[in-house]
Amino acid sequence: MDMLAPKPVSQHANGASRRSARVSQRNDIMAAPLFRKMLALEQRRCERSGRRFVLMLLDWTSLVNGGTTADLRENVLTTLAQSIRDTDVAGWYEDESIFGVIFTELGDATNQAVSSALLTRVTQALAGTLGIDQIGKIVLSFHVYPEGSSANTGGNSSGSNSLTEEAAPRLSKMVKRVIDVGGSLFLILCGSPLLLTVALAVKLTSSGPVLFRQIRIGRDGRPFSFLKFRSMYNGNDAGIHQEFVTRLIKGDLSADTTQFKIVADPRVTRIGRFLRKSSLDELPQLFNVVRGDMSLVGPRPPVPYEFECYKTWHQKRLSDIRPGITGLWQVKGRSRVGFDDMVRLDLRYVRAWSLWLDLKIMLETPRAVVSGNGAH
Repeated sequence: MDMLAPKPVSQHANGASRRSARVSQRNDIMAAPLFRKMLALEQRRCERSGRRFVLMLLDWTSLVNGGTTADLRENVLTTLAQSIRDTDVAGWYEDESIFGVIFTELGDATNQAVSSALLTRVTQALAGTLGIDQIGKIVLSFHVYPEGSSANTGGNSSGSNSLTEEAAPRLSKMVKRVIDVGGSLFLILCGSPLLLTVALAVKLTSSGPVLFRQIRIGRDGRPFSFLKFRSMYNGNDAGIHQEFVTRLIKGDLSADTTQFKIVADPRVTRIGRFLRKSSLDELPQLFNVVRGDMSLVGPRPPVPYEFECYKTWHQKRLSDIRPGITGLWQVKGRSRVGFDDMVRLDLRYVRAWSLWLDLKIMLETPRAVVSGNGAH
């Protein structure tokens, strides 16, 4: 495919010329603000002409956090820059953590064919620079416009692939589902006195239904009815939370505000504050797990207006995995960390998922609940 032909690289260049090329390639990599502006411009062109383009995002956060040297990172950038055409646009989608390339002029190739060809080419290019363990720490995703996802519309990605890890074995996923259903039914049965006590407390302390139902976004962007014990006064204004979440995701809040929940929310009842602090308001989600909407362990499901504010890399936290009652964010950061850090914790969980990791998170959850750190 001509549109996938990489830029030619001389195999006879000496060390000095290679170092010079490396510097020039780095100069060709746009800073995040300019790259985002170019992406927005390409989206507007796409809307007018209907001609597709592909945004490739390469997340190397785990690689950098693993102690990667500056020279190795420089070599990776040089390799990536040499594997694209002069007409493609390369830059930082997120400074020093997510590298992006905008591929235009795709021709008549199908979305899947383009994604597969790009994945193969980039993997082969990186294989000459990184070891297999290092490649395994890189996550590559493709987003096709307009047929695929948009950084602003919250659509589904055309593909998200670890460069070395295949999808979790079907048997492991089946075991996870068995654990979800069996564990939830066991907790519902053993915890029925507690469930009834909390339901009675909610009913007697404020008017309104016992259960709070809300549309949330689940796996692959599918909506479902999310259950909680009601912790707010009936008929409250959801606009307060919508404005707060929108500003939080966009980074418009003050520097010392990292909580994902509003502190001292005036809409919360007295018993609701206790339920939230103790996480007892989450217990009805066991029924969501039995129904298949959620898992015991996984990323938290967002509300639609939150999902609409997601950037493209945020959306990967919900790709091909059920949201959970507890997760890595709840036991490691909860509301003490900022939104982007919460997403990174979820992405770390998605990349490293295993039954053993689920077990570790479930064992750590009671300690996180008892401590109440970050709960509001």
